[in-house]
Parts: sequence; C-alpha cells; structure tokens
Amino acid sequence: MHISAGDTAWMLTATALVLFMMPGLALFYGGLVGAKNVVATMVQSFVAIGLVSLLWVIIGYSLAFGHDHGGVIGSLSNVLLRGVGVTPNKFAPTIPALLYMAFQMKFAVITPALIAGAFCERMRFRGYLVFIGLWSLIVYCPFAHAVWGGGVLGSGGLHAIDFAGGSVVHELAGAAALATAFYLRRSKPLDRPHNVPMVLLGAGILWFGWFGFNAGSATSAGSVAVYALVNTQLGASAAMLAWMALEWWRKGKPSGVGVAAGAVAGLAAITPASGYVPPWAGILIGLAAGALCFLAVSLKDLLHYDDSLDVVGVHMVGGAIGVVLTGVFASLAVNAAGEAGGWTQLGRQLVLAVVAIVYPFVVTLAILWVTDRVVGLRVSAEDEETGLDFAEHGEGSYDWSVPALAGTQAGTGAVAAGTAGPTGAGTVAD
Repeated sequence: MHISAGDTAWMLTATALVLFMMPGLALFYGGLVGAKNVVATMVQSFVAIGLVSLLWVIIGYSLAFGHDHGGVIGSLSNVLLRGVGVTPNKFAPTIPALLYMAFQMKFAVITPALIAGAFCERMRFRGYLVFIGLWSLIVYCPFAHAVWGGGVLGSGGLHAIDFAGGSVVHELAGAAALATAFYLRRSKPLDRPHNVPMVLLGAGILWFGWFGFNAGSATSAGSVAVYALVNTQLGASAAMLAWMALEWWRKGKPSGVGVAAGAVAGLAAITPASGYVPPWAGILIGLAAGALCFLAVSLKDLLHYDDSLDVVGVHMVGGAIGVVLTGVFASLAVNAAGEAGGWTQLGRQLVLAVVAIVYPFVVTLAILWVTDRVVGLRVSAEDEETGLDFAEHGEGSYDWSVPALAGTQAGTGAVAAGTAGPTGAGTVAD
C-alpha cells in the first residue's frame, strides 16, 4: 500500500463535494415547507454537520470501520481516531486513512439529515438533536459496518454489494422516515411549498455534490470512478424525465417540484449501482426509479402515512430499486472488485434491500420512544400553528414588514403564511 498523489487529490475534492450536498439538502427541504418553517428546517440540516462529525470522530468511525466483532459492529480500536493517520488502510490502499475517515464522515452526516423531511414542522429542536445523535450511533454505524466494514452483509458474509450507499444511506434514511411518520402523525395539513426556485436550486446542488458522493466511493481516480460519474449523470437524467412524463400525463402539467424530485430519486437509485454497472444499465435503473418512485409517492395517501417531504417514496424506494437492480446489471468488466450479476447476486441484493428497511424501521421506533420520554419530541399545537422558526429559534425567514412586500403579499394571497405554491399539499408528487 502506498499513497497516490492523484487519488489523494481526487478524494480531497470528493469529500468537499459531499459536504456541499448539505446546503443543497437544506435549500431543497427549506423550499418545500411553508415560509414560517424555513429556518427550522434548514437549521436541522446544518446542525447535523457539527453534531454527527464530532460523534463520528469520537466513536462512530470506530464502530463502522474498526476491527470486526461478530459481523455486526466494529471494535473500539479507533476511538478518537486512535491508529488513524496518514498511512493507507485496507479500505483505501492509496490514500491516507485519515482522508478515508473524513470522506466517510460526510456520509454519516447526510444520512440522518435526510430523515428530517418526514417530520418537518413537527419536532422539537432538542428532540431532533438527541434523536439524530442516537440514530447515528445505533442505526447508521452498525449497518455501515455490516455492509462496508467487513461485516455480515458485505464481504464478511452475504457478499451483497452497495457501491455508494443505496442501502446504507438512502434505504436506511427512508425507512427511518417511515417510522417517524407513523410516530409523529400530523395534526394539520402541510403548507404548500413556499419557494419552488429554492427547491430546484437545492436539487441542482445535490446533483453536483453527488458526483463526489458516487465517484468518490471508488476511493481512487481510476476507471471505476469514471463509470460512477457517468452513471450518476445518466441515472438522474433518466429518472427526472420519467417522473416528468408520468406527472405530465397524469396531471396535465409537469411541475418544477416534480422535476427536482425525479432527479433526486434517480440519484438515490443509481448510488448503489454506479460503480458496478455499464452506462446503458444506469439509464434503465434511472427510468425504473423515476416511474416507481413517482407511483410510490402517489400511494402515500392511500397507505395512510404522513411523510411530509416524501423521503420514503424518493429515498427508501429509490435506494431499494437500485440495490436490487445492481444484482441484475453488475459487471466485472466495470469493476473487477465487485460481483457478477445473476440470480445468485440478485438474491443477495434482495436480502440486503429487505434488511435495510426492517432493521432501521424497528430500531428507529425504539429510539423515538426513548427520546420522546427523555426530552420530548413533538412541538405544541400552538407552536405548530405559529411556525417553528419563531417558536424554536426566535427568528423568521423573511421580513414581511417592508411596504413593497406587504403590498405584494396582500395582492397575491397568504404568501407569508407559507401557503403559496403550485403543487397541492406540499408533497413532491402533488
């Protein structure tokens, strides 16, 4: 093992790109909520950066990538980054181990932040902090170890493959979102998206950062990273167009929110396959994700779960689609370190996809129950009506006192109340 300057330079860039996805997520979610909850929603994304980063350095990295214990958890050998220096390790043999730790840190940061879309406008900030801290250590770290750290679902047992987190990130977050939606049922309808341009800008930033997310998971600047980058673009593009076409056919008009949601669904689906499949397969995975995630979101009311910003339909369903189809299309010609697609690998991928839903759903419910009893989770009905920007943070998103804005507000309806927007009740499929 020796350090490659080129690989190190690429991974420094990829690490920064993944972090850049966090303000993208904040804008995406912030635009989808009402105007009285924008600060509260965006703060949830930003505070995750600090809280989870410190937890990751203190113990999280060790739990995920420390010496294997029973295939389900890492040891405490790397607590406070003990033994993690500038020499390479087995997970990334051409870059400093410290850089690999930093890259994986960004995955640990964004995963719990994704869950917040399911409970926006309802959860106390202090409850959120406790919840994502516990969730990161109890749900994310063991599962990351089981898949990527040599554990029972990956190279240490099942030999299922997940290139960049279809199961570890998207299914995990989506299943946790489903559990949260059941636990924190909404007492009033969600305000419509107050700022569609913000949603599109956030989705664009996410798309840009996703090149680091997927291509960086190659941990080197070689051919596998190239495949991952190209597949990322193709999967997102195909899904966006598929979602747009279905929405246009079903509702008569293609919405900006739908275009953004379709792209994110494709990005989630191509994530586990990006470094294992040829480009033509990336297109097929994207088309499947755009169509099936649109349908999944459309079924939300029928199935009676209240996922505010459709984390379940976009991330859980999208991630599961990608995990399963990786078993169909994986090619050793693309990545010799992977597995060949076929019936055997498809079975392995199906097991991974199911476990990545059941495990986080059950454990998340337990974490929610404990957190609720220790610090409380749900805001009061009065605070929910007022909006969490002022109730939880003492500040607003916009100054509606400016005379010109006040006149515009009076002429266009309840913009200040967060009810403006062209898309139904605030969900990405409406």
